[in-house]
Amino acid sequence: MVTTDVAGDVDRRLDVRDLAGCRALVAEVGVPDLVFANAGVSMGGPTHELGRAHWDHVIDVNLNGVVNTVLAVYPGMVERGSGHVVATASGAGLVAPPFVTAYAATKHAVVGLALGLRPEAALHGVRVSVLCPGAVETPILDRLPDEQLPPTPTRPITAREYLSLLGQEPVDVDRFAHAALKAVERNRAIIAVPAQARALWYLHRLSPSLTDRITTAIARRVDRGLVQVERVGDA
Repeated sequence: MVTTDVAGDVDRRLDVRDLAGCRALVAEVGVPDLVFANAGVSMGGPTHELGRAHWDHVIDVNLNGVVNTVLAVYPGMVERGSGHVVATASGAGLVAPPFVTAYAATKHAVVGLALGLRPEAALHGVRVSVLCPGAVETPILDRLPDEQLPPTPTRPITAREYLSLLGQEPVDVDRFAHAALKAVERNRAIIAVPAQARALWYLHRLSPSLTDRITTAIARRVDRGLVQVERVGDA
């Protein structure tokens, strides 16, 4: 969570895994009108090579970070009778891709949290949306797991390597933000942008069996093009 002063300069930072810190910040600066629960980490690689520490790290940031934000701001919004919580999930929270299982699991949970809270919050004049981005040009595309986590047999796969193998280009962050903010202003329940993420979501709703075949094909391609290559390289 990051807050800004009137001039727009960043003046507060905290770890969203820290509930006490989230609550202390809200107590200091007040209940916001609009909050984005946006912190997230990824973890790409074979699921059978991930240990409890890897899962805990992804869950703590991606899911508990959203939970802590809600716990810190939502009661005050209810008391005031207004506010808007925007929880950032992912396109992976609508259609789960292979080799990012922990990430996809947490993002599905965030979608469920937001959609479950939305009708309840509306009773109190509070809005809730869930943002489900596709590939966006941000630093998370190149970010590797925390160095304090145990190493895995296969070198972690970055999101950019994953996308490159599939021939997908991330969209410009400003273009994405413009579309996302317009949807937030309209109080959309699920905000899936860019168009590619929205199309895959629609396809999955229309034919889950078809997207199952697509993700199975992706799994084979990633395994051959990234996972097996790393294992051979380490041999």
